Amino acid sequence: MTQRRLTLNCDMGESFGSWTKGQDDKVMPLIDMANIACGFHASDPVTMANTVKLAVRHQVSVGAHPSYPDLVGFGRRSMTLSAEEITYSVIYQVGALKAVCESFNHSVDYIKPHGALYNDMMRDIAVFESIVDAAASFNLPIMMLAQQNNSDYFDIAERYDVPLLFEAFADRAYLVDGSLAPREQAGSVLTRQEDIIGQVLQIVNYGKVRTIDGYTLDIEADTICVHGDNPAALQTLIELKQQLGRG
Repeated sequence: MTQRRLTLNCDMGESFGSWTKGQDDKVMPLIDMANIACGFHASDPVTMANTVKLAVRHQVSVGAHPSYPDLVGFGRRSMTLSAEEITYSVIYQVGALKAVCESFNHSVDYIKPHGALYNDMMRDIAVFESIVDAAASFNLPIMMLAQQNNSDYFDIAERYDVPLLFEAFADRAYLVDGSLAPREQAGSVLTRQEDIIGQVLQIVNYGKVRTIDGYTLDIEADTICVHGDNPAALQTLIELKQQLGRG
């Protein structure tokens, strides 16, 4: 058994004004890639700046985490936007984070859509193409869900010359088609540390994941996402670093 070297990524900078979400200061030293909110589902200019500073301090790669314009719903509600509206809303958000990063002599290294925009991208090839169009203007890769049938996505990404990064989730349950179980479904979010660790080790060691219905899927990922707002996140990341030989 050969353990693959997968990076750890986490959604970060999701506080807003006086409202605090997550444990960014404790989580940042434990990850490789920080997906930083860009103001449409969470964050504000000062929060973005403070999160980028943390990433710089701990030598963590920064990714833009754009969403639908949905502060009230934390970006978890689908919205009917035109292709042009999606493309330019992503450009707007990535551009904001890029400017903040440049003020610290840092860079944005990739784009990972958030919440409903991410889910819609994985269900609707037109939404995906709108996001790829935005990514192409920055020459940045897109992080997306590792699934078994990605051929249409490969074709579009190749046409725009946009690289793809594939991720698996430590703390989300999977459906038999390789998509994530909807959050409203019971058991869709793993909260017990042993369940999360077990899922990650199965992905890293065997390239497989067990679905919420008990099936086993092959999964090839470049990176593992641990959600920073999961109550088990901090202890999970500490143990994962040890289990993966990075403690």
